[in-house]
Amino acid sequence: MKELNLPVHLLIEKYKKGDFLPSQLIESLIKKIKEKDKHINSFIKVFENQAIERAKILDKKIKNKEKTGSLFGVPVAIKDNILVKDAETTCASKILKGYIATYNATVVEKLLLEDAIIIGKTNMDEFGMGSSNEFSSSGPVHNPLKKGYVPGGSSGGSAAAIAAGFATCALGSDTGGSVRQPAAFCGVVGFKPTYGRVSRYGLVAFASSCDQIGPITINVMDSWTIFRIIAGFDEKDKTTFDVPAPEIPEEEIKFRIGFPEKLLEQGVEEEIKARLDEILREFVKSKNYELKNIEMRSFRYAIPVYHIITGAEASSNLARFDGIRYGLRLEGKYLEEVYKKTRGYGFGEEVLRRIIMGGFALRSGYYEEYYIKAQKARSMILEEFMDNFEKVDFIITPTSPFPAFKIGEKVEDPIKLYLSDIFTVSANLSGIPAISIPCGKTGEGLPIGMQIMAKPLDEGRLFKLSLQLEDFIKQRYGN
Repeated sequence: MKELNLPVHLLIEKYKKGDFLPSQLIESLIKKIKEKDKHINSFIKVFENQAIERAKILDKKIKNKEKTGSLFGVPVAIKDNILVKDAETTCASKILKGYIATYNATVVEKLLLEDAIIIGKTNMDEFGMGSSNEFSSSGPVHNPLKKGYVPGGSSGGSAAAIAAGFATCALGSDTGGSVRQPAAFCGVVGFKPTYGRVSRYGLVAFASSCDQIGPITINVMDSWTIFRIIAGFDEKDKTTFDVPAPEIPEEEIKFRIGFPEKLLEQGVEEEIKARLDEILREFVKSKNYELKNIEMRSFRYAIPVYHIITGAEASSNLARFDGIRYGLRLEGKYLEEVYKKTRGYGFGEEVLRRIIMGGFALRSGYYEEYYIKAQKARSMILEEFMDNFEKVDFIITPTSPFPAFKIGEKVEDPIKLYLSDIFTVSANLSGIPAISIPCGKTGEGLPIGMQIMAKPLDEGRLFKLSLQLEDFIKQRYGN
């Protein structure tokens, strides 16, 4: 079939016209995955039988002219830290090998209610800890756009699956940029909603105060479609907001856009800096918008603050994986030996590094020196965002200071790897919504991502601007 990479609304139109059935699309996709994913490794598990069986049920809905959901027959890939009932969920870790989920995550339940088809579980950095998808017990994911390069992380499997045309939409989790950064590396759209917009029930926790589920899609409108479906209050997650998902405003708005030029002077590759500068100046001129140079001094603290806070939360959240309750268990002569053997073998290097770092920050005598100071700095980051949102409607940065890099290039130097998230972690620490959209490629053909951030709960206007920018970039640059 030729129609494997259609956006949501066009795919559903094809179904309604009778061009093909959901089962035909799913069978073609699974064939494509079998042929090509062995070179990409984007999936940990493909639900071949379950997906085809569900597609055939949806076939009957068309034939019987029954009412269909807003994601009718849309194939969706799910990151392997989001629970799908009766399917193995490993978080790409040896310690959860063999764990079968007993219920659906709220987001999965909502997708199924709209007649989506879950096609499989995607590869990821173990427990969401990584920026390159090289830290997985199932092996690294390869960027489908450039052989030998990373897809970004930790939702690299989800981003690679969309870029390779294995699914129409995917869900990932974003703790410090783990939806947006891989989307940028793979040339697709990645969106992190306001913290609390989307239920985390059924998401295996990494850092609970930063984790947020978000969509990875072909285009901005598909991201909006998925967001509207998965957003909303959930009694099973008391951090969710009991407010309706917003609409995209129809009226014309003269937006004020903030661009922290000084922030881009350090560490951002010239091609990326020049591309963003060119696009923004031409775009605001074409729309008669206002472009303001703003200060974001707190960004320089973001990486250390993020790793202290998330490390501390991870060390607490991952304490439950002990070889007693679920997942891997290695026998020992006494209980402590069971813990040591199970966790020592079951957790990978990056997870152990972050647990140790987080445990250190929480130790008596160091708690005030590190963790409390990090929380104070976190408040400063939010305050600076809110001060700037008094002057501008949006803040735009590169999604990453550099494009996708070669597999193995940064894995031996965690600090260099952590710096790929320098522009994304602040949105998680602040709880604000942020989206990454493609804005061209480097001379080597590597995608460049543009990140747009808005004040909390301002997703409607964020998507309005994102759609305008996406359209401008496509018309002006053809990508």
